[in-house]
Amino acid sequence: MATDYKHSVSLETEKCKGCTTCLKRCPTEAIRIRDGHAVIIPERCIDCGECIRVCPYKAQKATHDDLSCLSRFRYKIALPAPSLYGQFENMSNIGRIIRGLLDLGFDDVFEVACAAELVTAYTRMYLQREDIKKPIISSACPAIMRLISMNYPFLCENIMPILPPVDIAAMMAREKAKEEYPELSDADIGVIFISPCPAKVGYVKNDFAGDRNYIDAVLSVRDVYFALLDVMKKRQDEPLESTEAGIVGISWATTGGESKAVFNEHYLAADGIENCIKVLEQIDNADITGLDFVELNACAGGCVGGALTVVNPYMAGAKLQSLKRYLPVSPNRPASQWIPNKFFCEKEVEYNPYNRLSDDRAEAMRMMGEIESICKGLPGIDCGSCGAPTCMAFAEDIVRGETTADECTVNMRMLFHEYLEQRKEKITLDQIVSVKTRDDEKKNGGE
Repeated sequence: MATDYKHSVSLETEKCKGCTTCLKRCPTEAIRIRDGHAVIIPERCIDCGECIRVCPYKAQKATHDDLSCLSRFRYKIALPAPSLYGQFENMSNIGRIIRGLLDLGFDDVFEVACAAELVTAYTRMYLQREDIKKPIISSACPAIMRLISMNYPFLCENIMPILPPVDIAAMMAREKAKEEYPELSDADIGVIFISPCPAKVGYVKNDFAGDRNYIDAVLSVRDVYFALLDVMKKRQDEPLESTEAGIVGISWATTGGESKAVFNEHYLAADGIENCIKVLEQIDNADITGLDFVELNACAGGCVGGALTVVNPYMAGAKLQSLKRYLPVSPNRPASQWIPNKFFCEKEVEYNPYNRLSDDRAEAMRMMGEIESICKGLPGIDCGSCGAPTCMAFAEDIVRGETTADECTVNMRMLFHEYLEQRKEKITLDQIVSVKTRDDEKKNGGE
């Protein structure tokens, strides 16, 4: 696997206490405890943000752009994720949020929800093809895509080849700006995505859309939310901007929103990274069959549960449900029953295993045998005190030369107690010999 992957999740070592909370919750075993603090193994990390959510010391963080990036461009276009709309209290009209983004310094707002409605329509068309491998797995969650590329080689070709909504929104927003303002160059236009999670930040930074990556910067929903609170208070009674999204597009922010709009009853929608892994395992093992479409969201509740959001994901989902009551179903629809080639991905998802022991098969088999042998001598309780999440992972770290067997505190404690018992037996034996010797001396002396 390439080591030049640009990750969004990073660790602030000075804040970390080595408490093992993130170690136990990381779904890909990408974290170790070394020298008293956590260490992220980049090849294993999928930027899901689970460690950010669970760290009690806020040692993990997501790297993204800040609002100062707007100054780099003459013409700024905001791409708000639908999950942004569910963050606000007492919000009856999305137009207030769109107007707030314009007041924040953006020159235009292109809603990702509008592109989501187009992707939904294209998905319906794509599912009708007979030359595709089913079930089709949604490509909307980058954390799931990276997870599949590392662990499930036979599912890579199941991934939807149509670009995710954020890429299509960026493409259309840039085209619209150049058409309305032909005097602007590509460098003048800044297309800025407002992301709910670090996985989408990593997706953009690593140019997964290939040469058609039209996104120039990524802001977090959290940063934009707090900035909007101030600007929206100043113009509460003024006319609102209009929203061009409908129920279908807004529904992509929550689990099942994408699947239900496909109008196919043979679907499965799951959220939470652990649940998603179980589903992938069952599909890979053919324990689940008969599906046409699978929607997996690494975050609980869907994108509203991203690590870069503010409110509880289920509260956000309820707020979105309220907002959708006065919206049309789907105002954004394709002009024809044909999927434009520019909306297909340039690059296929390829299998890149992070856990390959060696490129040499014989050496890999030897190492695997050694790992299994070491693991048999470990307690098997997966306590994490060794700095690895499981005993198997610890055994692998030993074979890779990244740690030593004496880091297993359970085994070391057992050895220590055995040593004390041996010392105790030796001391008792020495005392018996000493007493017997004195008795013998007394007896010989009396004679």
